[in-house]
Amino acid sequence: MTAHAPTTPSVTARIASIPYLSMDDLWNLWDEYFDERPGHHHRGWLESRLAYRIQERALGGLKPSIHKKLEEIGETGVLPKSLRGDSQRLLPGTLLTRIYDDVEHRVLVRGPKDFEYQGQRFKSLSAIAGHITGSHWSGPAFFGLKSPASKRVST
Repeated sequence: MTAHAPTTPSVTARIASIPYLSMDDLWNLWDEYFDERPGHHHRGWLESRLAYRIQERALGGLKPSIHKKLEEIGETGVLPKSLRGDSQRLLPGTLLTRIYDDVEHRVLVRGPKDFEYQGQRFKSLSAIAGHITGSHWSGPAFFGLKSPASKRVST
């Protein structure tokens, strides 16, 4: 008995071959998996979408509940509490604003434990809140990410 080679390449082989395709072949593969072409031609973006779609078709897609959560994260820029602590659930690029003493204060989230306020870098929101107010504050409470302990209702 002789073993026969598979007639179609495996999912892994198809994905591994994507970076080596010519642009014409990349577009042909795109047309196999998508109904419309995107309005741009960024190769890295095309390759990543194709790799995902090939896996999705072969192995199944995300559960609707996961898809919904990812859409919410994309819209708000905030990860659910179940995934991170208060200030760590903020995605890089998120802009926090707070009006305090009639002045709007803006903080850019650069990454975990990395925040920028007025051109200065801080390791915590609490440090920024203290800098703004001159007194100790919970940074997440100051910027409205959670209610202050005194206002929290226990259940």
